Amino acid sequence: MVVRPSGPRSAEAPPVAILYRPLRPDTVLTLFVDCSLALLVIWLGYPAVIALIAYARAGERRVGGVADRVRVTVIIASADSETVIRERASDALAGDYPAELLNVVVGVDHTSRVDCVRIAESDPRVRVVAGDPPGGKASALNAAVRAATGDILIFTDSAQRFERSAITRLVAALSDESFGAVSGALQIGRDGAPANLAERYWIFERWLRLQEARVHSAVGVTGAIYALRRTCWHPLPVGLILDDVYVPMHLVLRGFRTGFEPSACAYDDRRFPPAQEFRRKARTLTGVLQLCAWLPELLVPWRNPIWLQFIFHKLLRLATPYLIIGAAVGLLAWTAQSLVLISPTLALAVVLGSLVTGVLLIAVSRPLRAALQMALALQAATMRATVNGLRGDWDVWSR
Repeated sequence: MVVRPSGPRSAEAPPVAILYRPLRPDTVLTLFVDCSLALLVIWLGYPAVIALIAYARAGERRVGGVADRVRVTVIIASADSETVIRERASDALAGDYPAELLNVVVGVDHTSRVDCVRIAESDPRVRVVAGDPPGGKASALNAAVRAATGDILIFTDSAQRFERSAITRLVAALSDESFGAVSGALQIGRDGAPANLAERYWIFERWLRLQEARVHSAVGVTGAIYALRRTCWHPLPVGLILDDVYVPMHLVLRGFRTGFEPSACAYDDRRFPPAQEFRRKARTLTGVLQLCAWLPELLVPWRNPIWLQFIFHKLLRLATPYLIIGAAVGLLAWTAQSLVLISPTLALAVVLGSLVTGVLLIAVSRPLRAALQMALALQAATMRATVNGLRGDWDVWSR
């Protein structure tokens, strides 16, 4: 005989209640706090610590000196038109560095159909070479460097323009023999006034690289303007995405430092809408993950002298969109649970009111809408880059 337990049926927990356990308010609040603290450490804590160390060591490490009279070759990798390449080469030769010590080598993409001979005819100091097969920026740079004659190589892209003394200042910065490379400063627009969130971020990025260089080395250089000792050049792997991070980090692994010279300026007058900024950012962040796969020594603390800087500056930032989502979910869940305990009706009213207010603000305020679009584009680019990295998909130039 089976004896069944007595008692009201309602006392038993229904099956749904057994399967569904809502998160406790303290759990979701912890999620919000932890994600928020992580964001603060990555974006404020790390820069603050680096700036304090740089300030404390201001008298120990200096970038700058007197420019030696050495031969300099400006290296331009381009897939642009003949007109664009010719104008860029002319600008590179128009500075105050001695003309007899300066020349330009342009590496055009292997698939390009520009007339190399006609471009070179514009100035005897300009030489144009075809990039190595199968093509791409790294292959064009490899071919251009082989044709270079300078002891110092100045790398740039075809869209920017140099400030008149930029080359002289970069060469002077390399008078410190501990530096293998020195980055210049890219400024968006001649007035330097930021027009969107991405440009404000770039101002912060320039400042952070300067602090890192004062401590030891900048984590990356600016592809639009940086100088490298010819003896420090190492051929780039075919298909490399980020030469302006690979080159300096490869130097750091070999015992050199990477400097930053803020007075050596290049200007870029282009402005990019959110969709284009998404593609650019997704490509560069994918390149960071490619670098970890192709240069794994960077992830080894006893091999990489700036391991902490690389981790905080390059890798932990990739967690930003996921931390933002975690913080938002935690805050919203905690707020909703707290309000439900007071009054379900009040909770619903607050949620609906917040949604309506947010939609109205975005609809009415054009600056707010533009900032939100750019912020979403940048975070979406980060998420796309992590997917590319997990899949090992490095073919990002066509997207």
